[in-house]
Amino acid sequence: MLLRAGLPHLRRRAAALPRSLAPRCFSSEMPPGAEWTDTVDYLDETGEVLSSAPGARPAVPGADPTILSGSSAHPLPRPAAAARLAALALRLRSGPSLSAALSALPSPPDPALLLLAANSLPASDPVPLLSLVAWARHQPWFVPSDDLSSLVAARLPPATHSSDLMSLFDDTLAHPDPASFPKTLNNVVSALSTHGLLEPAFYCFKRLRDAGFRGLRTPTYNTLLSLLLTRGLAFKAFEVLDEMSVAGCTLDKGTYELAVPALARAGRIDASRKLFDEMRQRDGVGPASPGVYSTMVDVLAKSGRLDAAMGMYREMVAVGHRVSNAVSTAMVEGLVKAGKLDAGMELWEEMRRGGLRPSFGLYTMVVEANARSGRLDVAVKLFGDMEKSGFFPTPATYACLVEMHASSGQVDIAMRMYHSMANAGTRPGLSTFTALLTMLANKRLLDLAAKVLLEMKASGFPIEVTASDLLMIYIKDGSTELALKWLRFMGSAGIRTNNFIIRQLFESCMKMGLYDSARPLLETYVGAAAKVDMILYTSILAHLVRCQDEDGERAIMNILSASRHKAHDFMCGLFTGPEQRKKPVLSFVREFFQGIDYDNEESAARYFVNVLLNYLVLMGQMNRARCVWKVAYENKLFPKAIVFDQHIAWSLDIRNLSVGAALVATVHTLHRFRKRMLYYGVVPRRIKLVTGPTLKMVVAQVLASLESPFEVSKVVLRAPGDSVLEWFKKPIVQQFLLNEIPSKSDVLMHKLNVMFPSSAPEVRSLSLPRSLGMSR
Repeated sequence: MLLRAGLPHLRRRAAALPRSLAPRCFSSEMPPGAEWTDTVDYLDETGEVLSSAPGARPAVPGADPTILSGSSAHPLPRPAAAARLAALALRLRSGPSLSAALSALPSPPDPALLLLAANSLPASDPVPLLSLVAWARHQPWFVPSDDLSSLVAARLPPATHSSDLMSLFDDTLAHPDPASFPKTLNNVVSALSTHGLLEPAFYCFKRLRDAGFRGLRTPTYNTLLSLLLTRGLAFKAFEVLDEMSVAGCTLDKGTYELAVPALARAGRIDASRKLFDEMRQRDGVGPASPGVYSTMVDVLAKSGRLDAAMGMYREMVAVGHRVSNAVSTAMVEGLVKAGKLDAGMELWEEMRRGGLRPSFGLYTMVVEANARSGRLDVAVKLFGDMEKSGFFPTPATYACLVEMHASSGQVDIAMRMYHSMANAGTRPGLSTFTALLTMLANKRLLDLAAKVLLEMKASGFPIEVTASDLLMIYIKDGSTELALKWLRFMGSAGIRTNNFIIRQLFESCMKMGLYDSARPLLETYVGAAAKVDMILYTSILAHLVRCQDEDGERAIMNILSASRHKAHDFMCGLFTGPEQRKKPVLSFVREFFQGIDYDNEESAARYFVNVLLNYLVLMGQMNRARCVWKVAYENKLFPKAIVFDQHIAWSLDIRNLSVGAALVATVHTLHRFRKRMLYYGVVPRRIKLVTGPTLKMVVAQVLASLESPFEVSKVVLRAPGDSVLEWFKKPIVQQFLLNEIPSKSDVLMHKLNVMFPSSAPEVRSLSLPRSLGMSR
């Protein structure tokens, strides 16, 4: 017969606290610490009381024999008690019903039994576990434990129960001894980090750091490091790494795999290498992964530490890792950019022998590097290999090959590359067209250059500047005929050039004697609202001085007329008579020179005076020439030419004058010296004519024909003042200085014409004119 036990008042009340069954026929001994609290009535099947005995108390599962199996009494097994708790939690899940059922258990559980029941609950559903633990926390027998809290932390999914995890973390940290809960705190931080909850995870880490907790384990640190690095917060990851070192936590392979590449990418190369060396020396860690090696090689190569990068590369190969295309590309690129193309190509060949297939970027870089270094044959071969490998070259690669072959003057290969580029549907860039056209211009392939220029225009590029640059190439090369032909092509194609280039081509035509082509250019220059300055006009006048035939002189005179410069009106007025001019020569010259802007045209006016005096001397117009010199000196164009040093020395400096200007200045200045000495009685100790090495023989020959006392030295003609005074008194000298032709003039002019040919305008006419007495 199965006995049932209950308190006497159970029969009188529907709800009462159940008590364990304690049969009278069994031993009444109590477990240690248990007390009898009430009286137990033993009933039969009909409910009649058989007997009563003291002994009402909570039964201890596993200790009190509360279960009869036949005639044997057995205590309730602890796994069965735990299973009963778990079954209630699973069936009722949460709420007051669960709390009431748990409170009505005949035997209250202890913390160990609670942990056993919690472990038996399914990990996929955390609600029963949370409800069971929440009920237990309000029971007087509950004692917090790290095992139970860590189990709860491990079972809670952070995606849906992050608030429960944070509550568990706060409760654990508020415990008087949080260091006794290391597994719980580690599980909370790991769960938050693993599921990507950055802010809560880092908040927990900071709370633990500020509380002085040193119980975080290496896997927990690794999950937090991984999360921070994934989010790009390298500086926060380094902060965690430093805390790891302060806490004395040992780094494992996972930590090294995370920290070494992160430090390298952040630019802390020395720190990453130090940590890498530490990883290699630590036992049990093993060799670094290919990813770590690849990152170190890439960072070292890009930072210019090529020796260290190459050492890391060799070590990677020696360890047995397969080198990836990215690593090989980084090494080759680093070597090439550092100017070590030979080493880069050796690594390239080693990579090819190892069976690695070069990437598109690596092919492009190697082809362009060889082309730019002048190894065009190697570049073309690699370019062919690139196409055979199925890579379509970029416009930059095509452009590099075309430009490098064009720069080296290899017309055939450059044009073949250019046509291949066009056939591939790749549009050449501006630099490619420019390089190609420059090569064709230098090779004087004008027709081909014209064709490429029109293709450049069809591609949508502006061609005016490029066409003008090619025109300048022909001009600077001295190919004036080609320049004129190219200019005609530009005109037919509607391409305009600038006035500067027109002027350069005009001057080139004048230099080559192509006067018929020069005049239309000057008319175009003037018609484009360009102003012919005094320097340009003077250069044309210098060509007239140098010209040897009448047809050329006539053409140059027409060109001077087409310039429309005010100096040409002055020239025409200078050679007319006083009746047409209606004023003396000196006044006419002074009026012209007063209209010159000396602030901007002083050097140009000085150049004009030199060439004009050459021309006037050649034309035999000494009187007009002396007027021009006198006015030029009055306007301080040659301020230091004449120096009067009282009674010591008088000098004339003609080193920077043309031949004609030097002769006119010498005659005019000696005439002034003669007037001072004869009329005013002032005689210096010596008189010097500073001629320089160029004009020394010219002036010496002129004065020697008049038996002058001047002695010739290196760069100066000098004579004592008394000797010069006596020389001035001779009639022939007086006639010479007064511009009267002496009797020996024909002989003198002939000698000068033979010994000193005409000057060139480029050196400001520093040689002797053809004749001082030549008649036009």
